[in-house]
Amino acid sequence: MRQTSQRAVGPIRPRTLQAGAIALALAAIGLSGCGDGNAAAQQGMPPANVGFMVAAAEPVVLTQELSGRTSAILVAEVRPQVSGVIKARYFTEGGLVRAGQTLYQIDPSTYQAAYDSARAGMAQAEAARDSAKLKADRYAKLAETGAVSKQDNDDAQSVYRQAVATVAVQKAQVDAARINLNFTRVPAPISGRIGKSTVTPGALVTNAQAEPLATVQKLDMVYVDLNQSTNDLMKLRRQFANGQLDEAATAEVTLILEDGSEYPIKGKLAFSDVTVDPGTGSVTLRAVFPNPGGQLLPGMYVRARLAQGVAGDAILVPQTAVTRDAKGAASVLVVGPDGKAQPRPVTADQTKGDRWVVTAGLKPGDKVIVEGLQSVRPGAQVNAQPAGKAPAAPAAGKR
Repeated sequence: MRQTSQRAVGPIRPRTLQAGAIALALAAIGLSGCGDGNAAAQQGMPPANVGFMVAAAEPVVLTQELSGRTSAILVAEVRPQVSGVIKARYFTEGGLVRAGQTLYQIDPSTYQAAYDSARAGMAQAEAARDSAKLKADRYAKLAETGAVSKQDNDDAQSVYRQAVATVAVQKAQVDAARINLNFTRVPAPISGRIGKSTVTPGALVTNAQAEPLATVQKLDMVYVDLNQSTNDLMKLRRQFANGQLDEAATAEVTLILEDGSEYPIKGKLAFSDVTVDPGTGSVTLRAVFPNPGGQLLPGMYVRARLAQGVAGDAILVPQTAVTRDAKGAASVLVVGPDGKAQPRPVTADQTKGDRWVVTAGLKPGDKVIVEGLQSVRPGAQVNAQPAGKAPAAPAAGKR
């Protein structure tokens, strides 16, 4: 019985292996058939529906956005011209002051005494001059008749001239004393808004001190100093020289504040510096902005948008139609004469609103694909219609 069962099991194994091999072969054939079916289905798909815009050249003002800081158009530091003790302060910190308005009063007592002494000395000198003049005139007449010697007359004339010189010296001393006395009243050098005071009444100040008593800034107009890289500057100059760009007709500047809002008043570009900062490799552009409401304060960080030139044959393309590779190179898809989507490298370095400004790579009349880009690949046949009229692409999964 055991031998019979062993003989029965032996011939079953090769039949099982043969059946498995047949099953694997049939499965492989089935998979191959499915793959051929998918490829055939893909080859039979209709062209993708896309919408295009016809490229048209137009003059476009190219702008550049630069960062910078504001500064007052006039700044004056208030410093004492004479030494003394501050007796009073006549302004409110942070308020507006007028040119010539008294800001501080320095104790004038010693300067008043010096002025009075100089005036008294001048009175004495004038009296001596008048006496010397009378004597000189008398001796001059007597010398003509020989009543006095020539030597005595010469001495009298010399004393008179010395008296006149002494009066001039005393007058200069009076003027100096008057100036010092006036300097005890510290006026505002310009009109504007004054900052905090660094001294209080009772403080001793000197005419050679380094720290100012206060600072006055004129803020009805402000400067905005902007930094432009030399690379951008040289690129613009080359474009102007080659005729790629024309000079902008206006030098208006738009200011963008730190919170992203736009300053309501336009500014004017005043000048461009001729020296490159060796530390930053940039040049300074200065713009002037009216500031009637005092919204712009010195030292604010701002961004400014200014016209750099006019591209006479630029083409505006929606931003969604422009793609960039890993290196940042821009390209678009255009509808070729054969009805296929063709990639086209373009130069698009600036935006205007929601569109790219294309300055190279496209020509008027090109059909730029702007709709249905997600369903088309370069080289694929497309069903192109003007943008807004192209049929919607079929939803994923539907046939």
